[in-house]
Amino acid sequence: MVKNNKVAFADWGLLAYQEAWDRQEEIFAQTVALKVSNRNNPAKAQITPNYLIFVQHPHVYTLGKSGKADNLLLDNAGLQNLAAQYHKINRGGDITYHGPGQIVGYPILDLDNFFTDIHLYLRTLEEAVILTLRDYGITAGRLAGSTGVWLDAENPNRARKICALGVRCSRWVTMHGFAFNVNTDLSYFNNIIPCGIDDKAVTSLQQEKGHLIDIEEVKSTLKGHIFGLFGMVEG
Repeated sequence: MVKNNKVAFADWGLLAYQEAWDRQEEIFAQTVALKVSNRNNPAKAQITPNYLIFVQHPHVYTLGKSGKADNLLLDNAGLQNLAAQYHKINRGGDITYHGPGQIVGYPILDLDNFFTDIHLYLRTLEEAVILTLRDYGITAGRLAGSTGVWLDAENPNRARKICALGVRCSRWVTMHGFAFNVNTDLSYFNNIIPCGIDDKAVTSLQQEKGHLIDIEEVKSTLKGHIFGLFGMVEG
């Protein structure tokens, strides 16, 4: 098989969660179908494409397939009062929040083009965020037993999450991804038990630095680290 490290990058701007999910599903299904076709007709095999999508969503809570609905602390009226939506979705993980000021990343990759190791895939996405935070003078890392990127992970009383991860993978094709709090309104996290963890806080780059952050600059920095760590080229 010829590996393809070219990745098409797109920024979808501010987009409703359902529309973004539908777009992801379409791209994902096309890539999986191509892989099946390649397996059945190896003489006519085509390279599989890769995509990296950045997006921001209006206020929305999403519950992964392994999550508990009780981790949403709002009823329908409460959601309406916050102008927030709620979706049960097909990624791994529990409940999280997406909203303006947060970089949501959806890598739709054929990992056969890079490496077939979902653990390494998650750790590589985390590393890209860790390196981005280092560029802003913030030391971040991982919390044992939990996915995502954390600050002060070694201190149980101060540990706080700045980036959540939740992915789906089928035939080594990925979708969903990560949510990195940049200028996020953190009060929305008060309405959930984020990722099912009730004894840890959440934070944002804005909160840590004490001022509004240029999110376009963060996107550029983060994209560069993702491309570098995976050995991607844009195309």
